[in-house]
Amino acid sequence: MFISLSSPDITEKEIAAVTGVLESRFLALGPQMEEFERQVAALAGRRFGIAVNSGTSGLHLLVRALGIGEGDEVITTPFSFIASANCILFERARPVFVDIDPQTLNLDPALIEKAISPRTRAILPVHVFGQPADMDPIMEIARRHGLRVIEDSCEAIGAKYRGRAAGSFGDGAVFAFYPNKQITTGEGGVVVTDDEEVASLCRSMRNQGRSEGGGWLDHERLGFNYRLDELSCALGLAQLQRLPEILERRAAVAAAYNRLLKDVPGVVVPYISPDVEMSWFVYVIRLHEQINRDRVLALLQQRGVQSKPYFTPIHLQPYYRKLFDFREGDFPVTERVARAVLALPFFTGLREEQVAFVVRSLKEAIAESM
Repeated sequence: MFISLSSPDITEKEIAAVTGVLESRFLALGPQMEEFERQVAALAGRRFGIAVNSGTSGLHLLVRALGIGEGDEVITTPFSFIASANCILFERARPVFVDIDPQTLNLDPALIEKAISPRTRAILPVHVFGQPADMDPIMEIARRHGLRVIEDSCEAIGAKYRGRAAGSFGDGAVFAFYPNKQITTGEGGVVVTDDEEVASLCRSMRNQGRSEGGGWLDHERLGFNYRLDELSCALGLAQLQRLPEILERRAAVAAAYNRLLKDVPGVVVPYISPDVEMSWFVYVIRLHEQINRDRVLALLQQRGVQSKPYFTPIHLQPYYRKLFDFREGDFPVTERVARAVLALPFFTGLREEQVAFVVRSLKEAIAESM
């Protein structure tokens, strides 16, 4: 048996939606994009949605639209996919990392104020693995210090924090739809915001800096080719229709893992805060420090089970070490967690017998690695 780490959930509904676009005369900037933007914005309780070709592009546009630039600082987490920090560097601003909460693995609000300087312009929390960050204290700190807030909701579509949708806080948020996400557009993302000016800037900059209503060869500002095509948006609309079912099925897979792993020595299952409704993106366990995590990874691969260390700390990536002189020990909680985490196969169609095989293989790999 071979079990991949992730797999998109594509049905005949999605295939028919994409085929319908191919039979139409719109392949870009058409009605599918407009409807996809509207539905994602509505899901997050926002006024505006702007479809883009990736979550990374969306984060970059929000940073730029909020006027964050050279010499500015943005407080964020070192435990994330690297795009959440790179989007700050794109504008020659500086990501200022603070450590994470050891349970939720999200940005620790208690550490934020100590990191604020006269150059701080924004806070960029990441809803890691589909669990919303502790947004109430983050928003209060931002209000007190006059800071903008950008939500990286790329892993958290459909999640909620104290009854409010992920992506509904702050100046704007971004969802992403890579094939390993809860729903997919192949590549793609959507920026959501309530700020009309921010929305207008993002629409212009994703489309080579063209003004809304202007000519195709009229460019009002520096822009990028960050558009999302009609085929991708049609796929996204079909997936959105199935989102409640998809989230329920993914929660059932997570529950099966929790049940089979709860008594396995040396394994810590994911902690979920009572303040959140989880949108399961990946299923990440932590191994006891006496277990050789990398050896377990190799042994699982030999047994046909894909797994990965989610995440490697951003501050210890070679480019960030070179640019900012980060060293091991700078963010001890992040580093300790990163040495222990292991993402197991997780996707909507994962069957119970496959989960059982993964858990059995994990037990064998742990025993063999000791």
